Amino acid sequence: MQTNRRVFAFGALATLLSGCSSGAARFSATPSTRAETVFRAVPNTGWDSWVSGFKARAASQGINSGTIQRAFVGAGFLPDVIDRDQNQTEFKRSLEDYLGIAASDERVSKGRAAYARHKGTLDAIQRQYGVEGHVVAAVWGLESFFGERRGTVPVVSALSTLAFDGRRGAFFESQLIAALKILQNGDTTPANMTGSWAGAMGHTQFIPTSYLAYAVDFTGDGRRDIWADDPSDALASTAAYLKRSGWVSGQSWGGEVGSPGAQVGGRQLQPQPGGPVFVVGRNFDVIKRYNNSDSYAIGVGHLSDRILGRGPIQGAFPPDANGLTKVDRQRLQSRLTASGFDTDGTDGVIGPKSTAAITAFQASRGLAATGTPSPALLAMLG
Repeated sequence: MQTNRRVFAFGALATLLSGCSSGAARFSATPSTRAETVFRAVPNTGWDSWVSGFKARAASQGINSGTIQRAFVGAGFLPDVIDRDQNQTEFKRSLEDYLGIAASDERVSKGRAAYARHKGTLDAIQRQYGVEGHVVAAVWGLESFFGERRGTVPVVSALSTLAFDGRRGAFFESQLIAALKILQNGDTTPANMTGSWAGAMGHTQFIPTSYLAYAVDFTGDGRRDIWADDPSDALASTAAYLKRSGWVSGQSWGGEVGSPGAQVGGRQLQPQPGGPVFVVGRNFDVIKRYNNSDSYAIGVGHLSDRILGRGPIQGAFPPDANGLTKVDRQRLQSRLTASGFDTDGTDGVIGPKSTAAITAFQASRGLAATGTPSPALLAMLG
């Protein structure tokens, strides 16, 4: 697994896609979708002992005693982080579902508003790094819902918990050392250094080692502050990352066959059998350096197009494994909600809320409570 940017969490998020993703050095490729869980520290003598040994190792790598002491004030063992790490759902959403999340009506609307609000900054970033502002905004949108879901987990606690757990101990200890270097440099404080459960930080979710390699001080205040409410440093850092990964200014990422963005001479890609075909070029591969997932790169590219006012995907997707089209799934959600079983929206993506609603409806009718959608279930709901 490459570890060149971050460890995860499609922003600060409850994961919907999982598995290890190279390139981005994180464990999921799904856009942030909901508010963060609160992770609470509990006493753990094993963690205490590990921290004592780690402090000596950190000092041997040039971290001064003051930084080490400040970093661990209030830090603690987070059992929920271990649970999250050990119980990542092992399935992959279809591209249709992925785009239903990544380029939802809400995300597109918020993206256009955020792009307009920060256009001056994004234009300045584009002039300096050559990465188009709508692309940077799209990464921001997928990673943290335009800054609304940056993550609230204390990074030192999260990384030390994962390093102590030992499943990928060396990796997480290297991230913790990098986090201490960030604190020692004065870019932020331990209290402000928050992120996802796996240590991805800020508006565009950098892991500490990638922060050290790519983050920039765009505002000129002497700090590379990707955590601040002002997203300027984070957005510029993302552009710097993409530029150093080979971004070609003025060239589209690609697009659906027949669309203006489809790359002349590019390669064809059909991520979902029976679904739309895309023609992609070099910048598509650069986006994959941020997160090594075709769905992620298409999600960023398509969201960036939608932010500019372009239309949705035109090609049809096939029915899902349960025999339902997106329209069928939307009808199912609408009818469940109307029957008193709230699915929390009608986007056609069968997530935890829809599954719970289906289960509750089935139980209310004395049916096997499988939570599985089907044409028969849709017909039963009228």
